[in-house]
Amino acid sequence: MVEKINSKINSYHDLEVWRRAMELVTDIYKVTRTFLKEESYGLRSQLRRAAISVPANIAEGWGRGTTGGYIQFLRNSLIKSLLKYK
Repeated sequence: MVEKINSKINSYHDLEVWRRAMELVTDIYKVTRTFLKEESYGLRSQLRRAAISVPANIAEGWGRGTTGGYIQFLRNSLIKSLLKYK
């Protein structure tokens, strides 16, 4: 498992970055709910998928088992996201 700086961190749910990412998902869903119906399969869908990928990648990276593996997974996920939505 990833080295724990704080013994209270037992899972990715305990990570502040994951909690903030989930808040972002909630905010994105609230904002995109106001989009025109025509955007349901366009911008709205793309924004929601992008927002959900952030906490999902944090959670998946946490499960990599080592600090180095976690960091490498997050780095690769960031690069992939930037290239995908460029």
